[in-house]
Amino acid sequence: MESSPSAMLRFLLPKTPFILKTAVAHTLYLSETSSKWDLRTELTIKILRHMLGPHSKTTSISKQQRLTTKDPGVKGKVWISKVKCSVPEDGDAVRKLLFKAIEDLKEGGEAYDEPASTPLEAEWTGYRAAAHHQTPEPEGLSEKEKYVELMRETSSKVTLLYFHGGAMYLLDPATYRNITGRLAKETGGRVFSVRYRLAPQNPFPAALLDALTAYLTLLYPPEGSPHQPVPAKEIVFGGDSAGGTLCTALLQLLLQIQRTKPDPSSPATVRWHGRDVEIPLPAGLALTSPWLDVTRSLPSIEALAKYDYLPPPSHTHTMRYPPCDAWPEKPPRAELYCEGSALLHPLVSPVAAKDWSGAPPVFFSLGEEMLRDEDAVLAQRLYEQGVKVRWREFEAMPHCFGMMLEGLAASRVHFEETARFCRDAVEGGVESSSGQFIVAKSLVRREVEFGKLTDLTADDVRAAMIKGRERIEKRHGGGMTETRPML
Repeated sequence: MESSPSAMLRFLLPKTPFILKTAVAHTLYLSETSSKWDLRTELTIKILRHMLGPHSKTTSISKQQRLTTKDPGVKGKVWISKVKCSVPEDGDAVRKLLFKAIEDLKEGGEAYDEPASTPLEAEWTGYRAAAHHQTPEPEGLSEKEKYVELMRETSSKVTLLYFHGGAMYLLDPATYRNITGRLAKETGGRVFSVRYRLAPQNPFPAALLDALTAYLTLLYPPEGSPHQPVPAKEIVFGGDSAGGTLCTALLQLLLQIQRTKPDPSSPATVRWHGRDVEIPLPAGLALTSPWLDVTRSLPSIEALAKYDYLPPPSHTHTMRYPPCDAWPEKPPRAELYCEGSALLHPLVSPVAAKDWSGAPPVFFSLGEEMLRDEDAVLAQRLYEQGVKVRWREFEAMPHCFGMMLEGLAASRVHFEETARFCRDAVEGGVESSSGQFIVAKSLVRREVEFGKLTDLTADDVRAAMIKGRERIEKRHGGGMTETRPML
């Protein structure tokens, strides 16, 4: 969307009655969220909900991608160094390792493409202390020189391998520079943001292959890379929403590789740029409102919609994407990200994965939002299998509130907690699990027992996801595809 003042005025003017009605209801405590939100939050969330809801005009996939992947340029308190790494001549070894894991985790019948490896595009982000918010990027510096300047301002060993959100079909690392810049500042480290391939043009497992390639690139940089090898104990996987899908899918992939290595007494390896290299686990995962169930079928998807701006499936069942070059696919498929038959695969919907034993510590920061149930199911499962978990749930906050509502005190706490986890995971270790529910406005913290995060059993989750898959495939059989908001 165009963001000039005149464009914003044109957009908001027709919504004046709706805005006034919302403001009056909030002021008179007639809104059920008046006691949880300030007026600015109420207006922001409800305008977004109105924009994304069933009465909005659905835009084609191609147009949405053009609008959300534009590079806004580099300015402000960030160092950005762009990198492009070539595909190794022995890149088939990485692909085959991924495909084997997919096959091993199949229950039967799941279909998927076998994407080729492509050159990895990414960018390093660091904090630029001396700049102001409108300071332009320095002229005349090469990408390597920018990286050197970036490294001079780091004060910790944290390297955050970051995967952006966007429902697997939107956004780009360039649109996340304010977020990755803040994470670099808060952690004192650096952020490596990956330009993974977007669906529907590149369905599962293309993005996951890119994620694995990015991790190997950090561990064992190809010739010409600006960075030195990064030890796995200094790497944290980070991501929001659909980026959380990739984080958890990548971790499950690494665990599966460990479980099925030919020699249990030796480390798992893969051929990479002419040599056999080990595939270790990272120091941890830092997840923001992770999307873990691509079927969008657990109870909170509908039950907690009152606190979210994302429309639930019941509100979007009549919506469809206008046809374009990107969608519908030919031959057609039921879901943007994957074949309908693969929706319950553990590397597509990580909440379906049963075994997480041996995983590094995992941090969750989320609102009381539509994705709450799937996040709680995974957090509880991790804890029960001996994984260290930090759970931070913010009362009445929507999806990715820390990014959407940056001025809120709760958002400041979100970034502080995320950074603290990253530093602890890298510098000292996460010694124990911790669960907290953070009360709206007051930010009072209440301890949470992991055994009481959710009452949903594994059977409950599977039954709901099967129904969700049936819902998606039924719509596809009727000539429609389930639209979904920008997760």
